[in-house]
Amino acid sequence: MNTLEAIKSRRSIRKYKPDVAVPGEIVTQLLEAAMMAPSACNTRPWEFVVVESRDVKEQIMTAMPFTQMLRTAPLAIVVCGRPWVQENICPGFWPQDCGAAVENILLAAGELGYGSCWCGCYPLEHRVEAMQKLLDVESIPFAVVAVGEADESPEAKGFLDETRVKYL
Repeated sequence: MNTLEAIKSRRSIRKYKPDVAVPGEIVTQLLEAAMMAPSACNTRPWEFVVVESRDVKEQIMTAMPFTQMLRTAPLAIVVCGRPWVQENICPGFWPQDCGAAVENILLAAGELGYGSCWCGCYPLEHRVEAMQKLLDVESIPFAVVAVGEADESPEAKGFLDETRVKYL
């Protein structure tokens, strides 16, 4: 699959085949893809929490109500931001950098034959605080990415809309 095919075929998957684990080598490839994302001044202001525990996924679903796909997804990768690594170099760009890491996970998952779904956490402070406590991290939980073998095939929702383009 080439890059444009990967982008055009990416879907938000909310139903996964139950009890089909994501192998460790796939998780490693997803994390490697995430860490290959560009970041401001190459600060790499991220860290990742890999969640396979059913109990922890249940707690995430309570803290973040729009993550109910974790009921069937075997894996969640929580992308967390570390804004302090940019303080003296290029402050404030960590959300874009973490977003790039999330998108790399989504595209890599599709390439590897898995479905995924991006669920935002940051900037909603109540979700951030609940997730920090749950995950025992000082970093800022930015997003939860559900990953697993897709049990649905939704239609594309994205498309080229020329009315939103201005050529100069």
